[in-house]
Amino acid sequence: MSRHFVSEALEPKAESFDASTIARGEPSLPVSFRWRERELVVEALLRTWRSHRMDRGEKYVARHYFEFAVAGGSTAIVYCERQTRKPGAPRWWLYTIED
Repeated sequence: MSRHFVSEALEPKAESFDASTIARGEPSLPVSFRWRERELVVEALLRTWRSHRMDRGEKYVARHYFEFAVAGGSTAIVYCERQTRKPGAPRWWLYTIED
């Protein structure tokens, strides 16, 4: 298997979020995503982490990363942008996929 850098927007499955995670102010990993003509179904969450940015001396969370096993045998890393640069811009991105 080899890991491929992708950096493309994803479409999360609507109504598949965990409300308790969102209530804590964190994004909830959807149960599946649409990418190109493929559905990436989350089989098992492997790990999570965050990246940060500095603004006027304050440290803020910039992205939430999720690595998960995809149904069918591959592994993907996606991230959720905490704030988008433009209103209506995609928040979920496929960072890498291992096939």
